[in-house]
Amino acid sequence: MDKSEANLVLLPGLHGNAELYKDFMKALPATFVSKALVFPDVSLSYQHLLRLVQFYVEDSPPFVLVAESFSTPLAIKFAATNPPNLKGVVLCAGFATSPLRGATRILGRYLAPCLPFAPPGVAGAIMVSGSYAPDSILGRLRSAINSVPPAVLVDRIQSVLACDVLDDLHCVNAPILYMQAAYDRLVHSVCLEEMRRVKPEIEVAVLNGPHILLQLMPRQSANVVTEFVGRSTRK
Repeated sequence: MDKSEANLVLLPGLHGNAELYKDFMKALPATFVSKALVFPDVSLSYQHLLRLVQFYVEDSPPFVLVAESFSTPLAIKFAATNPPNLKGVVLCAGFATSPLRGATRILGRYLAPCLPFAPPGVAGAIMVSGSYAPDSILGRLRSAINSVPPAVLVDRIQSVLACDVLDDLHCVNAPILYMQAAYDRLVHSVCLEEMRRVKPEIEVAVLNGPHILLQLMPRQSANVVTEFVGRSTRK
């Protein structure tokens, strides 16, 4: 990768929206070329979304993939194909299997269809739980989630609850950085521990924020990603 240019491809969270990455992308160095993929508002499995990502980056120059929450299993599946232009993977508040375990996971499957019809702001409040979030961020998050058709949102939640990409993770050759939210109320630290049992060399950066790190801590997140890009693209 040319020293004057660093390419990032961002994969969105459950909302499938690129608008929430504006602050993070602004905080990156001016030399970075960053693009955020937008998911269509239709029900697509991780396998179908994988084909979308492959098509999107097929002719891309060398890049680092940044995936948030819902998209982290997708990023792992993509990285497991070891495309030659992939230089690194950043998993932000991510998981390789369902972040809900045991009885909670079973309960989640039954409650998932109700989430789109919950009072406005409930989903966003869960994502920022454990930390202060300004009304502007909450409003943007609520708008992004509400823009997704309820049936699509439910299907994405069900995909999360059923996911298992640990075998794919084992096949990834590119360096991986895991950005852990210290106050995450959705993804427990056991998800990272599970991944590191498969891939002990995963780097970890802990930030003192809630689940949506890239939105609430854009500058700190950008600094962490920038340092990782520098290490990854020198290899």
